[in-house]
Amino acid sequence: MLVLLAGIFLLHIAGVILLLVATIDNAWWITDSMSTDVWARWLLSPSGVWNLTDLPQHSSYPHEYLQAVQASSVLACIFSILGLFVFVAQLFTLAKGQRFTFSGIFQLLACLCIMIAASIYTDIFHKNESSGWYGHCFILAWISFAFTFISCIIYFVLRKKTA
Repeated sequence: MLVLLAGIFLLHIAGVILLLVATIDNAWWITDSMSTDVWARWLLSPSGVWNLTDLPQHSSYPHEYLQAVQASSVLACIFSILGLFVFVAQLFTLAKGQRFTFSGIFQLLACLCIMIAASIYTDIFHKNESSGWYGHCFILAWISFAFTFISCIIYFVLRKKTA
C-alpha cells in the first residue's frame, strides 16, 4: 500500500507541475515570429530579441473568453495544489473509509477547470489562422487534464477499497 500511495503522490505532483507550466509558460499558440500564451504575446524583432507585448484587443481575441481561460487555468492549479495538501492531511487524520474523498473532489474540480480552459481556447482562439500551431503549453494542459482525471479516479477507487 505504501508503494501505491507513493505512486499516487508522484502522479499528483506531476499533474501539479504540468498545470503550473501550462498556465505560466508562454507557448499556447506559436508561429515563426510569435509566441502567445493566456497572459501576453512575445514577438520576435528583426534583431532576434523577443519582446513582450499585450494580447490584441480585437474580435479574434474576445476579452471575456480570455478571462475565462485565465481563471479556469488558475483555478485548476489551486484545486490541484489544495488536493495535494488534503491528500497528505487525510492520510493522518481521517478514518479508512473517508480518506480520499476530498482529494478526489479537488482533483475532479482541477480536471474540469483545465478541460474548460483548454476547450474554450481551442474553440474561440486562432480558428481562422492558417500559419501557426498549438504550443507545448496547450499540449501540457491537455496532458494535465488526463493526469488529474486519472488521479481523481484512483482516489475514488482507493476510497472504495479502503472502506
